[in-house]
Amino acid sequence: MRVTKISLNGFRNLEPAVIEPCDGVNIIYGNNAQGKTNLIEAIWLFTGSRSFRGAKDSDYLPFKKNFAGIELCFFGQQRDQTAKIAFHAGNKKILLNEIQQKSVSGLKGNFNAVVFSPDHLSLVKDGPDERRNFLDTAIGQLMPQYSRYISAYNKLLLQRNSTLKDAQYHSSLIDMIDIWDEQLVKYGTAIASARLRYINLLSPLCEEIYSGISKGSEKMTMSYCAGWFDKPIEEEIPREKIAESMALALKNARKNDLVQGSTSVGIHRDDINIMIDSVSLRAYGSQGQQRSCVLALKLAECGILYNTTGEHPVILLDDVMSELDNSRRDYLLNHLKGRQVFITCCDKGYFKDLQAGKTFYMEAGVISEDTE
Repeated sequence: MRVTKISLNGFRNLEPAVIEPCDGVNIIYGNNAQGKTNLIEAIWLFTGSRSFRGAKDSDYLPFKKNFAGIELCFFGQQRDQTAKIAFHAGNKKILLNEIQQKSVSGLKGNFNAVVFSPDHLSLVKDGPDERRNFLDTAIGQLMPQYSRYISAYNKLLLQRNSTLKDAQYHSSLIDMIDIWDEQLVKYGTAIASARLRYINLLSPLCEEIYSGISKGSEKMTMSYCAGWFDKPIEEEIPREKIAESMALALKNARKNDLVQGSTSVGIHRDDINIMIDSVSLRAYGSQGQQRSCVLALKLAECGILYNTTGEHPVILLDDVMSELDNSRRDYLLNHLKGRQVFITCCDKGYFKDLQAGKTFYMEAGVISEDTE
């Protein structure tokens, strides 16, 4: 998978431009607030996923204008392809190989990328929502139907919570909870099974990559923590056992759930426990360790995509260099062989040891290839 050309027409603050990146490492540098992240975001949108910045469509429109257009030419699935996204005030148009798509999700599975931004440090610093979202986004690129499972589960969860609240005043509704529980177990089992399968693939890759980033000085491990299971899960377990454990946990928690008016156990509360040298990364990890860990997670995600699809996804690294020492920067600049990488940074010194690649300078939304 590689980007061959990016065409910009009024996306955020970016001036109209056509960029032809190289197949290896592409550096976009310049001062803060010049538009570097906007370029990374524009590329990411072609994965069919929501913006990693939590942006709305209206945010993509330039100041006092009502149109923004981006086009990506890329090589994937053994052929040249094109995708276009046009944002108009209130609506958007998506084309894949000149065929109109109903929504941006129609792009999923065609162009694959993995993104890292400073906000992704919340993956290890903040609560379990961030780690679940990482899993769900990553799995969604491999299994388009997975997003439907998540959507169905969340709707059921809302219905169960509503029934729990109403049942405090109308006891006849309690029987309805059995119906919601049966469906929650059905979809929850499918989601948990996919997550465990993914972590089983992710964990050894993370350990290997983190060892490479840290030059073998530290060891990263992870496990899946679920309130519906009696201990951290470090390997896949049969779907029947998941369903049985989940159903029992919901049953045992029902009395408390009725009092609280919310569902206390289920895949919506699960977490990933990440350790460095057997110590909690979230509680005790340094800024450099946390950043290296997120990089390992993202690069391991790349490895899974490659092992599954036969193609390396495009790697998008936004402002990743500032908290890394020289050896860790060298790993990103010169040791991701066979993969196309886009890296944004402010300081030219961060990529002075780049052995091969292209560099682009960004200023006030204007991007130009650096020929020095």
